[in-house]
Amino acid sequence: MTRIPSDLRDAIEMSIYLPMTISIFNRDLSIIEQSPFKLKQPYLNIVEESLKLAQKDLTVVRHELKKNSIKVSQVQRDEAFTMYSFIFKGYEEQHNYFNPRIRNKVCELMEDYLFKVLKK
Repeated sequence: MTRIPSDLRDAIEMSIYLPMTISIFNRDLSIIEQSPFKLKQPYLNIVEESLKLAQKDLTVVRHELKKNSIKVSQVQRDEAFTMYSFIFKGYEEQHNYFNPRIRNKVCELMEDYLFKVLKK
């Protein structure tokens, strides 16, 4: 059984997903800049604003983890699973995450950020 409260567990998971989301947005920006679009700027604006929102959320999550003295690190990775270690109040827990689940959650976050920007 985990000793980590559910709200902090959510912050821990976001500290896993958000860096991946940010790196994908950064990669997409470079692809859009090199693409043969006739008008690149609308696409760049949407991705840049989504990137800024994700970066702000990551800052909040990292602050929350630091405030609660939580450390998160990737321990092991294979084709199917990635293992993360969480250190919380002197206790260490290791959790396996199914890689397709990580991918789906990152995809969901990307859609959320992109739609937030478009709704503005």
